[in-house]
Amino acid sequence: MSFQDIIGQVRAKQILQNELRNDTVSHAYLFAGPRGSGRRQMALTLAKSLFCTEREGDCCDQCLECRKIDHQNHPDVHVIRPDGSSIKIEQIRALQREFAYRTGDGNRKVYIMEQADLMTVQAANSLLKFLEEPLSPVVAILITENGQAMLPTIQSRAQWIPFTPMDPETMLQVLVQEGFAQTTARCVVHLASGLDACREIIQQNWFAEIRNVMLQLGKDCLNQMNTAMVTAHQQLFKTPLAEHLDTLMSLFLLWFKDMIHYQVNRTESIIFIDQLESISKYAFTRDAESWVRCMELTTDMQKRLRANVNPQLAFEQFLVGVQGG
Repeated sequence: MSFQDIIGQVRAKQILQNELRNDTVSHAYLFAGPRGSGRRQMALTLAKSLFCTEREGDCCDQCLECRKIDHQNHPDVHVIRPDGSSIKIEQIRALQREFAYRTGDGNRKVYIMEQADLMTVQAANSLLKFLEEPLSPVVAILITENGQAMLPTIQSRAQWIPFTPMDPETMLQVLVQEGFAQTTARCVVHLASGLDACREIIQQNWFAEIRNVMLQLGKDCLNQMNTAMVTAHQQLFKTPLAEHLDTLMSLFLLWFKDMIHYQVNRTESIIFIDQLESISKYAFTRDAESWVRCMELTTDMQKRLRANVNPQLAFEQFLVGVQGG
């Protein structure tokens, strides 16, 4: 994928392409931004552009160099991922040895480190020395969700390339063009920061299922609490869907927002557009402040889940709170 094929991240693309064209490529980059915002794809495109034999300032995806990188067998491009829960010092040392073996040709080497903030302290210190004293012409691309989690000394030696969440409407148009159902796509673009993350979620079988469960619970908890409790027990906690409670709560947040959108006549902003009849039925049963309280209950429930409370008990309390408004 060339730079021009990457959707969004205009600023990041401009910075990188200008440096490629002016031959001012940095020795180290920090690609910082939310998961799914295209950081890995941008890193691979930068790597291909550095080796591409057909284009200047971009990659062709067709030449031998580009194809080697796409097939993960280019001798001068290495990708480092966490080994278990962290990136260990042994991985950094192995990278240093690999680059030390072939310093005579003068060719540029590239390494891409995913989840770079998961480096152990020892690994980060070893990498710092490598950044300060590379054994050959090296371009390091460090990918992280939180650049501030990196050692300050690493931050100061790398050029920051910021990645931002993509516009939901843009992502929706692309996903629909790719053949995904609009009903699920309208939800998923508000749950993820980029197209890669959206595709990952929407292609999971459980996502459509949990959306349906949320809709049933969202209606039942407003006037049929006993039914809602039974649904939660049988269709949620006795099934694998219980593993995706955080996504369920994010969908609840969108559902409550839709009630307010309908109240103020912003139907173009409604996410669950296929549920317009139900939304029109429930939207005016409460005032806007009550729906805001429901949203607050939802975000509080998500915080409790992250604090490892009993999920079923917490969810039942959430349903009771929503019914009470």
